Amino acid sequence: MSAAQPDPDGPDGTGAVSAVDAFRRAEDLLEHRRPLDALKIVVPLLESEPEAASVHLLAARAYLASAQFRRAEAGFLRVLELDPSDHYARFALGRTLQRQSRLEEARTQLRMAAAMDPRPEYQEALGEVSANIAFRSDRAGGG
Repeated sequence: MSAAQPDPDGPDGTGAVSAVDAFRRAEDLLEHRRPLDALKIVVPLLESEPEAASVHLLAARAYLASAQFRRAEAGFLRVLELDPSDHYARFALGRTLQRQSRLEEARTQLRMAAAMDPRPEYQEALGEVSANIAFRSDRAGGG
């Protein structure tokens, strides 16, 4: 990663903050449920690191955490363009689509994530979406 914009609170006392330091700070903010603050840091990194899947993933996670679903979706799709084998991005894309009530699309992404890496949380998310689809189908057919 290249250097980010200077920051008067930089760790070296000169005001310079590396992209790595900025990325870590944004991760920390997101971990502490401050996605909007994380986005203030990560959005400039997107401009300086347009091919960095990790930066796009962090931004997409922050967008998802702040309920900016269309931006989150675009971010996860960009990660998958850069790294089609990223099972977490596929899982998070599925969750993003689920939050938008796009259950069939969500199930497709969650199936792929679970096939790529059968983690319990992926399997549970897939089961949840599949159950919601079945419930909607039963209500539509029986109603």
